[in-house]
Amino acid sequence: MGDDIIAVCEEMQPRVDFTIVPIECAGFRGSQYDGIDLALDAMLRALTGNGCPKIPHSVCLVAPHANANPTWMADLEWVKNVLGQLGVQVLATLTHATALSEFASVSAAEGVLQLSHDAGYGAVKHLVDTFGVEPLCWDLPLPIGMTNTRRWLTALGERFDAERSAEELIAEGERTVMETCRRRWPVARFFYRTPAAIVADATVGIPLVRFATEEMELTPALVALRSAHPEAQRLLEKELNDLGLAPQVAYGTDVFATRRSLEAVRPRVVFGSTIERHASEGLDVPYIFEVVRPVRQFRLLNREYFGYRGILNLLECIQNEWSDRWRSTQRRYAARW
Repeated sequence: MGDDIIAVCEEMQPRVDFTIVPIECAGFRGSQYDGIDLALDAMLRALTGNGCPKIPHSVCLVAPHANANPTWMADLEWVKNVLGQLGVQVLATLTHATALSEFASVSAAEGVLQLSHDAGYGAVKHLVDTFGVEPLCWDLPLPIGMTNTRRWLTALGERFDAERSAEELIAEGERTVMETCRRRWPVARFFYRTPAAIVADATVGIPLVRFATEEMELTPALVALRSAHPEAQRLLEKELNDLGLAPQVAYGTDVFATRRSLEAVRPRVVFGSTIERHASEGLDVPYIFEVVRPVRQFRLLNREYFGYRGILNLLECIQNEWSDRWRSTQRRYAARW
């Protein structure tokens, strides 16, 4: 609304017995991701100490909430469970149920894991430059899909001398996925080299590129990300080069730009949300998988996209959407019983 937040905090400070930390993140200054970065920066500068002795095998988690999907809480729980099995202690999660004492211990962390490709880059840089915290997995997509999860776990295992534990997690996870797919026979076989579009936030969109290419055997023809951080762009370009792909790429996309991109590419499959379902009307897109912001599916239980169970959750979303495609919307049949 244009209020002077700093002046208001200064006026109120003498009236209370706690410290007020002003955070200037007016909506007209940028997106929700800009607001998250501004808030993280203000809290880190105001609440962290002057430095603590490093605690071996410890990490700080940054920006798990900077994700447009309701899956992030389950993704965060998966990360914490995996780190625990690798013998790694989580000193702070910035931010989710974060106590003030966690801010004070942030500088003691050996490493920092950024759990978003949309926000948190400034916070990680602050921790690295100010406290010498080591950035971990900074050049890898988040662990969505078989290859991304394997690379992520391998990198953490090597860093924390837990290669054996990481190998066991990978072997058990991949065995679970393969056995489940053999029993349930997913529909991925129907999409070999089908042109696809991925419209998502960078957190989910970047790792989805490899998932769609390797697990689904699709051919990404369009990748449209809702944010445009330079580091996220660099990571996406690296992934596309590694996979030998040359899709149309759009950063900071909105509904209008997405519609124009879909008209130009004419994909057969779209990974997106309800928004993309509406944006695709009239374009003859047979399959729209609402794996991004799936508010219609994930309502009661937290279901992750990270890790091997996350692969099965994604495949289940795709399977259900594919089945709904063939369900009659014009006629209902009476049950025989």
